[in-house]
Amino acid sequence: MVWWHDFIRIIFITNTLLAFYIVFHRRRSVSTTWAWLIILLIFPVVGITLYAFFGRGISQENIFSINKQHHIGLQNVQKSIAKAPKEVSPSDTSKLGEIAIHFFNCNNESPLTKNNNVELYTEGETFFHDLLKDMVRAKETINVEFYTFYSDNIGNRVLQLLIKKAKQGVKVRVIYDAWGSMGATKAWFDQLRKAGGEVLPFITSRNMITRYRINYHLHRKIVVIDGRISWTGGFNIGDQYLGRKKKFGHWRDSQVRIVGSASLLLQERFVMDWNASIKRPEQLIRFNSTLFPDLDEKKKVHRGDVATQIVSDGPDRYIPYMRNGMMRLMQLARKRLWIQTPYLIPDDAVFATWQTIAMSGVDVRIMIPCKPDHPFIYRATQWYANELTRCGVKIYIYEDGFLHAKTTIIDDSFSTVGSMNQDYRSYDLNFEDNAIFYDKKFTKKMTEVFEADMKKSHLLTREEIKKQGRILRTLQSFSRMLSPIL
Repeated sequence: MVWWHDFIRIIFITNTLLAFYIVFHRRRSVSTTWAWLIILLIFPVVGITLYAFFGRGISQENIFSINKQHHIGLQNVQKSIAKAPKEVSPSDTSKLGEIAIHFFNCNNESPLTKNNNVELYTEGETFFHDLLKDMVRAKETINVEFYTFYSDNIGNRVLQLLIKKAKQGVKVRVIYDAWGSMGATKAWFDQLRKAGGEVLPFITSRNMITRYRINYHLHRKIVVIDGRISWTGGFNIGDQYLGRKKKFGHWRDSQVRIVGSASLLLQERFVMDWNASIKRPEQLIRFNSTLFPDLDEKKKVHRGDVATQIVSDGPDRYIPYMRNGMMRLMQLARKRLWIQTPYLIPDDAVFATWQTIAMSGVDVRIMIPCKPDHPFIYRATQWYANELTRCGVKIYIYEDGFLHAKTTIIDDSFSTVGSMNQDYRSYDLNFEDNAIFYDKKFTKKMTEVFEADMKKSHLLTREEIKKQGRILRTLQSFSRMLSPIL
């Protein structure tokens, strides 16, 4: 029996040394470091295995492939934007707005576009109806990029339409996240390939298991049609986004349809993601007038005046650009800061920002779903909801199905719609995109939608928090402790 004790002791010592080396040899936040230490020390061997797949940094090969795409063709995009009319209300790009505009464009990667028609969609039926209608009208290109592309009823409808358009001579390209699109197999997508379309898994989706990295996902949701019409937001392609899954019931999300110069920036984002993910040189997309058409008044392809920025980010960056930018934008709030997010797991910096804004007398409201799609993550969301309530933030729990919208409203002038959740994963691990609108009319529409959602929600109170049982509070605390690696 002595040898057995020695063997266990050796495993324990080796595991401890490996745990400290693995966690500290890479720069990361203190909270993330402690979360991984807990996993590695409490679960010997198993913890090392989990870390191998979920804790390692994005591969240098992927970082190189992604980063080398930066700035490719951006000058051409900016020229196209410059040719478009520039009328925009001065009140919508006030001095406060210019602070955020400058931040997001500090590296000349997110120029402000000033002539966009923007429509907000909150229901799956109308979203898919109009998206498919736009695809039917496509003449030259359809570029599709989604985290989730399911092989179900709506997924097959979209796929069959893309096949039809490819056969008509429209250039169709699809990028998807293999982990998020479980069931959408290579054979399923081969139907589109055989019709002349092109399909690629995002670069981080390739060889996830063999490279021991399955924690970095393409979370963007982008469609660009003929370089003029674009869509982005929270909806993916699947029946559950139409409210057809009993588990979720009614699905409440937010998506925007943009006609105008901002579509060129979403097109550029797609092209960079595509070129980073290609396997063969002949698949490389080069910039041309078909992908990036001139947008002028004579063609009457845009009639709006919504000032819009498109911002995107991912773990290939050393600094969390989008998270920092959203914090800077939220700090501009003088009257209200209203947020919708399905996952409420902020890091310390974002938590402190909300706390400070609320203590400054700003009306801070955050709306979360009443049900989980990931139970463990939902317990962490509940912990932060309870804590923020104690800090003076109003937490609204949406009760009419599942809330998946990722939106922000700042005062009466600024608002955002995109793929970015308020959690560690969106801040540090996922590839995300947000559309930021500097427009009072559109922000008013966003505010009206939020107010309508409040009527289908209840306000979390301190009395309700006190009634939560000991077991639930323990689960919340444990989940919160591990939240940096969820």
